Formats: sequence, C-alpha cells, structure tokens
Amino acid sequence: MTQKQRTDLIESFIRENKYADLHSLAGRFGGSLSTVRRALDQLEARGIVRRHHGGASLVETDALAAENDFVARLQRQADRKFAIASLIAEQVRPGTTVILDGGTTTLAVARLLVHKRVQVITNSLPVASLFGEVGAHEAIITGGSVLGRLGTLVGPLCESSLEQIHADVAILGGTGITERGVWNHHALIIAAQRRMIAAAERTIFALDASKFGRKALSLTAPFGPRINVVTDTPPSPEVTTSIADAGASLTLAAR
Repeated sequence: MTQKQRTDLIESFIRENKYADLHSLAGRFGGSLSTVRRALDQLEARGIVRRHHGGASLVETDALAAENDFVARLQRQADRKFAIASLIAEQVRPGTTVILDGGTTTLAVARLLVHKRVQVITNSLPVASLFGEVGAHEAIITGGSVLGRLGTLVGPLCESSLEQIHADVAILGGTGITERGVWNHHALIIAAQRRMIAAAERTIFALDASKFGRKALSLTAPFGPRINVVTDTPPSPEVTTSIADAGASLTLAAR
C-alpha cells in the first residue's frame, strides 16, 4: 500500500467516524505510528482533520462551523430576532430575576433589558459584557469553560452553579423545534439549558421560523406547562397541536 492510498483510507475513516486514535489507525491500515502521524499531518495541512494527542478529529463541516460562529449567527434573521426579542422584553417586569443563555436571540433580548431593573444570570460572555458596560444592574455569570466562538460557558462548573440558583424566568434559544419539543446541537449546551429550565419558574424559548422542523443532536426539552415558545411565524399544525396538548403556550411576535 502506498502512502497516498493509506492517507486516503485514513481520511475516509475519520470522515465517517469523526475521530480516530493513532493505534487504531495503524492496526486497521498498516504501517508504523510514525507513518500514520505523517498521514495525519498531511490531512491537517489540507484542513481536513485537527490533530490531538494520540489521534485526530474531523474539522467541523461548514454548516456546523457556521452554527458555532456567534458573529455569523448574529447577522442571520436579524429582523425576526428583533421582533421576537421585543415581545419577550415586554413580558419581563422590573424586579424580575432572569436567566439568559448564550443564544443570539437572547443577546437581542438582553439589549432591550439593560434599561430595566432586572437581575440577570447568564452563561454568555457577550451578555455579561453588555450588562457590565451599563453598570446599573446586577449580572451574575456562571463559571465554566468557554465554548469556542460562541462565548458560552459550559461544563460542570456552569451546571453546578445553576443548580444553586432560582429565577423567575429563563430565556433560551435553540437549534430547532419539532412536535417533540426544542432541540440543540451541542451536548454541553443542552446540559446547561436543562439546568436553567429546572432553576426557573417558567421558560421562554425564542425561536425564529428558520428553526421550524429542524432536529439536532438531542432534545433539550419537551413541551410542558412551564414552557412558552415565542416565534414570529405560526409553526406547522403538528407543532401547534403538540404545544397545546402539552399545556405549553405559543406567542407570535408581529414583524
């Protein structure tokens, strides 16, 4: 087997499995560990994999990279997000304790809340920075590890801090919504959002129409009596019925 053939096989394997360690690749495709390392070096130079100690993982696809790019997401559906954020901000009364997650629509909500007397709890560095600049409100930021380009804090420290607080309302985003509930694309974000839902008396999901019918990695939350979905366009009859049957509420923002 030539080095090129081996490299092509390794590329196909990692594309299918997303990750592989050196010993597995050497055993499957032959050659020494140094031979496998050279193949991975070539794939990394081409932008296909990212090297780690003992192995390599597939570089994010364009779609997933875009999902994880906060600036790119902030610019998408901007008018829809503002309409949704405006309606949600109107529902938040002064004196309310609010949890805001790291979504772009929730950042739009935060911008409309900075002039209200509210207490904010967040795992979003952009949201925390926004309230820090105003200086007239108390903002509590969770601990945790920063998740890539999202500026979102996640992980055990984030989750444990959320277990110790109580809020009037949690305002969250999502990757998709179907008749089963609201979905998200990242396991650590899902874990943090579930803690936020548990900590709040009620939860508002801010979801524009681009999220309709989309599934992601896992279901963040099924619909229930403490859930309010705020969007800008009526969802499908199936989703509308599921929301009503579960005792959740649906609110439409005017554009």
